[in-house]
Amino acid sequence: MKNIILIGFMGVGKGSVAREVIKHSNYIAIDTDDLIESMENRKIKTIFEEEGEAYFRKLEKEISLWLEKSVKDTLISTGGGFYKVKNLKKIGTIVLLDSPFDEIIKRIQAHPNAAKKLKKRPLLTDLEKAKELYKERRPEYLALADIVIDVTNKSAQECAKELLKKVKKHA
Repeated sequence: MKNIILIGFMGVGKGSVAREVIKHSNYIAIDTDDLIESMENRKIKTIFEEEGEAYFRKLEKEISLWLEKSVKDTLISTGGGFYKVKNLKKIGTIVLLDSPFDEIIKRIQAHPNAAKKLKKRPLLTDLEKAKELYKERRPEYLALADIVIDVTNKSAQECAKELLKKVKKHA
């Protein structure tokens, strides 16, 4: 077993899929955004407001170095921009959770806690800018991914089962 790194656009369901994977495997799960919030003792939204995106990306780099050196046999959910860290391939097998932009937004808006989910994602406040960011990132996600899981119209449980099957084949 080695690390599995979930990448994909914000709101695609990385956290939900991670929770399902750990139910059906021996993996434990951590989330890079949660690690950063814990390290900084403040929310991502606050870090963006007070320090800006460049500072946040520096924190992601610090987390990536720690993950590479210290974390094994773990499922790692990442923030939408975490894929840009230079050592990502050294951390583990990269799994892209993929879905069209409009489907991601529909999924977030259909969630019972939609307002809170949108509020915690500062880069989703302007949907036109977010769509441009998606168009920029998606080809980069695809180029990095060892495995791609299309999450469109699938439950987190279905995605988790597909992920575990594909990771087993990839090993």
